[in-house]
Amino acid sequence: MRYVIIGAGAVGGTIGVLLGEAGRDVTLVARGAHLDAIRRRGLTLRTPDRSVTWRGPATGGPGPEPLPADTALVLTVKSQHTWAALDAWADTPVVGGGTAGQRLPLFTAQNGVANEPTALRLFAHVHPVCVWLPATHLDPGRVIASGHPYPGMLHLGRYPAGADETDVAVSADLTAAGFVAPVRPDVMRWKYGKLLNNLGNGVQALLGGDLPGWLLDRVRAEGVAVLAAAGIAHSSEDEERAERGDRVGTRPVDGQPRSGSSTWQSLTRAAGSTEADHLNGEIVQLGRRYGVPTPANTAVQIAVRRLARERLPAGTFPLAELTDLVQRPE
Repeated sequence: MRYVIIGAGAVGGTIGVLLGEAGRDVTLVARGAHLDAIRRRGLTLRTPDRSVTWRGPATGGPGPEPLPADTALVLTVKSQHTWAALDAWADTPVVGGGTAGQRLPLFTAQNGVANEPTALRLFAHVHPVCVWLPATHLDPGRVIASGHPYPGMLHLGRYPAGADETDVAVSADLTAAGFVAPVRPDVMRWKYGKLLNNLGNGVQALLGGDLPGWLLDRVRAEGVAVLAAAGIAHSSEDEERAERGDRVGTRPVDGQPRSGSSTWQSLTRAAGSTEADHLNGEIVQLGRRYGVPTPANTAVQIAVRRLARERLPAGTFPLAELTDLVQRPE
């Protein structure tokens, strides 16, 4: 199996470097200064135990040559960039005929649950990945993976349900690269459970440290209520703790603890957008569809969008203003 990692940031960079180190054929897809740095000096991955630099093919998008038929595409861009990435790769020719969208498996190793139905519009073979992988990407050409003793846990399956031999083959490669990679026919149930955990990402990105427990509890409780109203199953917190056990904790890298969530990282890089619309925003849209109020998730979404739009630093949103937003009627 050959791997094209579409989005060599925190998650994609970690997966790509470790697959490459395990001897798998890997091509990284990146953009801007990050792509330039990878081409010049490789992608350096720092973990709690070591540092490794991967040097291999890196590209900004599909090339002129058809993709080999044994290629797996691994989508690791943030959810707000999913459609552009799908559109760029779906029509790429494949050796032997057909296109990537028709023939190749697409693994969606992303937060949120909107990527899979979006991908199914262009790709026939969509494989969700539930990502538990604490990593950070702030500087071009560098990724920090804080997971220990395993770098991450990656549940694999097919969308909307089931699993196949491709999942088994990719799981074996990820296992060889050091990940915990169980194949689960109910992988979307795990992704909805992860979504509930990710609802706090925006809170942390807005306020930095010292997070108010009442707000974290509120955004999750709204999420649980919305999923119940929609009849959507999700993994429980106890189930997730039992699954991970002590296999994917975090440790400092170079003496520094992990800085913040993926949303925090987007604000810190002044990227101009975040995935909050696909995390808190997922709960907001389901709440509106099923008549469940979601004032806390709505407030977090609005506030994160404001910081991103104005390119203000992470951790600078006033708690009093955020509290006021939560209390406003929709």
